[in-house]
Amino acid sequence: MHITLRQLEVFAEVLKSGSTTQASVVLSLSQSAVSAALADIEGQLGVQLFDRVGKRLVINEHGRLLYPKALALLEQAGEIEHLFNHDNGSLRIGASSTIGNYMLPAMIADYRLDFPHTPLELNVGNTNDVINAVSDFRVDLGLIEGPCQLPELITQPWLDDELVVFVAPENPLAGRVVSLESLAREPWILRERGSGTREVLDHLLLPQLPDFNLVMELGNSEAIKHAVRHGIGISCLSRRVISEQLSSGSLVEIRLPVAPMVRKLYLIHHRQKHISGALSRFLTYCREAQ
Repeated sequence: MHITLRQLEVFAEVLKSGSTTQASVVLSLSQSAVSAALADIEGQLGVQLFDRVGKRLVINEHGRLLYPKALALLEQAGEIEHLFNHDNGSLRIGASSTIGNYMLPAMIADYRLDFPHTPLELNVGNTNDVINAVSDFRVDLGLIEGPCQLPELITQPWLDDELVVFVAPENPLAGRVVSLESLAREPWILRERGSGTREVLDHLLLPQLPDFNLVMELGNSEAIKHAVRHGIGISCLSRRVISEQLSSGSLVEIRLPVAPMVRKLYLIHHRQKHISGALSRFLTYCREAQ
């Protein structure tokens, strides 16, 4: 059985109009096309939907049974057309923790003020998690803290982000310019491997700290801030992550004898991903954040 929405539309309009002639005018079809569509659906169902009384068509018990179901299907099809005609598709975003927890909330709030009816899902993980989600089409767009080398993904530079080393205010190193040797002796609390922050440290700073003292790895920036605040060790995170604590004095930056550690944040999406209107609009918000 291959009943089409067009056949259901013809049936419903013939019922409302009372004749194939009037239905053909409303549907912009020839009368013969209307009659053929009606005959086809009756043939597939194996019943007559109308009783033929002279030149009139009078709905019978079979037609009355079909009519509400046909209307329901036509209404659902109309909703689908409306959904995509207005490009109100949902948007799935994956972001590494610094971006997802500290940068995106304000951007999403602005986006939803302009597009309140667009469903938006945000998944936060480390950079490797986001790359895998984009590669597997589980999210439409990824925002990550380091470059991506997968050839199937398009990687676009986005924003600059500075990493800073910090301590509790009671730490003797607080606010001082310290040597690399002194840093290596301190107990370090770092993000887990696979995070964008850890990748930058592994390339820019830690090779300059021979035999540095790693005491803890944590998968959450908030946990790291609390651990440092309670004197467990020192750490390095994005300035965006600790800006409030630096302003209040609950954490203090250490001045390093090396160049500032500035990394690039990136936008990634799959090469085969269709850029919908909803995704295109969100990309515009991302670019305006620069």
